[in-house]
Amino acid sequence: MNVQVKVVANAAKNMVKSEGDYLKVYVGAQREKGKANKEVVRVLAEHFKISKSDIEIVSGETTNKKTVHFKVPVKI
Repeated sequence: MNVQVKVVANAAKNMVKSEGDYLKVYVGAQREKGKANKEVVRVLAEHFKISKSDIEIVSGETTNKKTVHFKVPVKI
């Protein structure tokens, strides 16, 4: 299952919000050397209570708009 994600880096607190047809993920990490991407995967895994290995960023590695693939079913 692929989901569109918009990332807000350097946020005050980590959280996931549903914004209609995409998810907005707030992470405290900065956008450098993949830190924010790793934090996005971790925050999504905690939010959906799945393993980090079940989440993959398939596009948008260097932008704030990403396509994320969930290898297991999740309820958005």
